[in-house]
Amino acid sequence: MWLHPILGASARKGQQQDIRKKVNLKLSLSGRGSALVALTMLHCGESNTTKVTRMQRSLTLLFFISSLAFANPSPIPANPVQQLKPELSQVIAADAQLEILAEGFRWAEGPVAEPKTGDILFSDVPENKVWRWNAKDGLTLYLSPSGHTGFVDEPSIKEGSNGLIFNQNNQLVLAQHGDRRLAVLKSVSAKGPQYQSLTTSYHGKSFNSPNDLVQHSNGSYLFTDPPYGLKDADNSKQKQLAFNGVYWLKGSDVTLVTDQLTRPNGLALSPDEQWLYVANSDPQAAQWWKYPLTADGSVGEGQLLFDATAWVSSKPGLPDGLKVLPSGHLLATGPGGVLVFNAKGEHLGTIQTGVAAANVALSLDKQYLYITASSYLLRIKLKTAV
Repeated sequence: MWLHPILGASARKGQQQDIRKKVNLKLSLSGRGSALVALTMLHCGESNTTKVTRMQRSLTLLFFISSLAFANPSPIPANPVQQLKPELSQVIAADAQLEILAEGFRWAEGPVAEPKTGDILFSDVPENKVWRWNAKDGLTLYLSPSGHTGFVDEPSIKEGSNGLIFNQNNQLVLAQHGDRRLAVLKSVSAKGPQYQSLTTSYHGKSFNSPNDLVQHSNGSYLFTDPPYGLKDADNSKQKQLAFNGVYWLKGSDVTLVTDQLTRPNGLALSPDEQWLYVANSDPQAAQWWKYPLTADGSVGEGQLLFDATAWVSSKPGLPDGLKVLPSGHLLATGPGGVLVFNAKGEHLGTIQTGVAAANVALSLDKQYLYITASSYLLRIKLKTAV
């Protein structure tokens, strides 16, 4: 696990620019030979002894700068914002930059801002851990185990938590792959974290592996249950349900919202809670759907919001986590990065991440978007009026 000092890629770029200013050169990091010529010309006219000493220092500096540019180049794009419609400028500036806050995870997922501190918590699913990040302390381990605790006594791939939210009581609620349940964190001690189940089954049959969740203003929870936490997925011997569902947990009662999505994944509510948005992370049907919610708590027929199946073969990622801004715009991870939609389902543009993006979270002041993308924790600034 490695954490960038300061705040990531933008800080690293600024550091390189400061170094170049000190040698009074407009140095192209893609041309070490031309840079050497420039350094040689810089020292013409000096005495031999002085010239040799300064050249040695300059060469050392040159190799240092070159190592920054050429050692393990980052896949994160330098200019990530791809604008397709002018409306995107309401959400994010065209020149906004991604910051790399931390990297080295196996599969980072489920970021959420802690209500009291603003710290970002997120899962590393295969590692069975939850990490904490803030600008002061950087990266620290928060929970281990996070989602495979031995609660379920059966063979599994032992994956940890995925989606995380804080409920109305400021309790951390986890979608636990390995334990096949929704659970609330009750305490953290030297003996490890303690969890309490919220729900474990539907009609007496164990869930597959709850993936993501959202809380309604009435206190209930909506969540998805694909088979990603099961060995062999749909063909797993441990799979008890014949489908991969979206559910609504009201108190202790679990109702099925839909069983028609092949890989239900991320989900979010519209600001007025009249619509439920759900991502389907199936390469054969890479789509986002929306479901009308009525005042009596019933759910209407699903409607296709956007279909990105045609992009799967050429862009990294699948429909996964999503968040809805107060303006009604959707920020949805999918092929290419984080896709931005308006409430009509129009694709306004994409925050390109260069690697598969898994999920997103808003800072408490909604000025920043945090992105878990493969092995990275990223951040980008949003427009303050969203």
